[in-house]
Amino acid sequence: MRTDGHEHVIEVMDLRRVYGGGFEAVRGIDFSVRRGEVFALLGTNGAGKTSTVELLEGLAAPTGGRVRVLGHDPYTERAAVRPRTGVMLQEGGFPSELTVAETVRMWAGCVSGARPPAEILELVGLTSKTGTRVKQLSGGQRRRLDLALALLGDPEVLFLDEPTTGLDAEGRHDTWELVSALRDAGTTVLLTTHYLEEAEYLADRLAIMHAGRIAVTGTPAEVTAAQPSHISFELPTDYFVGDLPPLASLGVSDHVVDGRMVLLRTRELQRAATGLLVWAGRAGVELRRLDVRSASLEEAFLSIAKEVASRTSDGTAPDTTKAYVV
Repeated sequence: MRTDGHEHVIEVMDLRRVYGGGFEAVRGIDFSVRRGEVFALLGTNGAGKTSTVELLEGLAAPTGGRVRVLGHDPYTERAAVRPRTGVMLQEGGFPSELTVAETVRMWAGCVSGARPPAEILELVGLTSKTGTRVKQLSGGQRRRLDLALALLGDPEVLFLDEPTTGLDAEGRHDTWELVSALRDAGTTVLLTTHYLEEAEYLADRLAIMHAGRIAVTGTPAEVTAAQPSHISFELPTDYFVGDLPPLASLGVSDHVVDGRMVLLRTRELQRAATGLLVWAGRAGVELRRLDVRSASLEEAFLSIAKEVASRTSDGTAPDTTKAYVV
């Protein structure tokens, strides 16, 4: 695998994309991807993820701004970029009558330095399907074939657009392990996904898009750290919330009571959990159904989407410079 002196292999500066009729799908975004990391681009439908990735892949020219992949413009310098990248689209569009092996051999003829078809099919778990026609594959098996073709040229940069759509749980985890192994071997991966668990598992860093802008970027831990953690438990018999230590002294910012169940929200999880357990031990009571957990990426995603939507509902453009996590 070739390397060069650039730390960032993908650089996006004030990138814009406007479609016919004036619809602005990408509205001036900035981000960069370092060599050998997995970067996830997240967002609701219509957020601008696919429009952005198509510009990175060189499938269209940006309306404004600048994009560089491996130091080159992927649209005007496509010949310098394409042999060093792999692309997995949402839909592959394979000839339905070809077998899996025939499809890979055909695609290998279009790729510089293609890896052996048998090797790549084993890598994605399709060895047993080499003689099967594409039209007879399941949706998940077609996604595996999509991934196989994206990996044929041993790319330095790999673009994955919804890579595990249609896969069962086992297939999804197998793909995660493969992407992690590629990253460990030095491949730079940019992926879009609707599975937030996938982004949390794979991504070194991520960006959340909303309405064509980036609302927040950072590591999964940085993004989730901005959201409160949760402690829930069932109140012991004959005890009430007022019998607990003062919640503010535990670092609890908010609480909800539903029957005998109590939910505490805090940005100081260890302090709150320790104080609560010390109190329970001294009182000699058991906190049944106790659940202590940090915020998930899903919770952060929903909170950010709601916050940005509320800022734009009155016509006020979101201030993305304040939303960044660095």
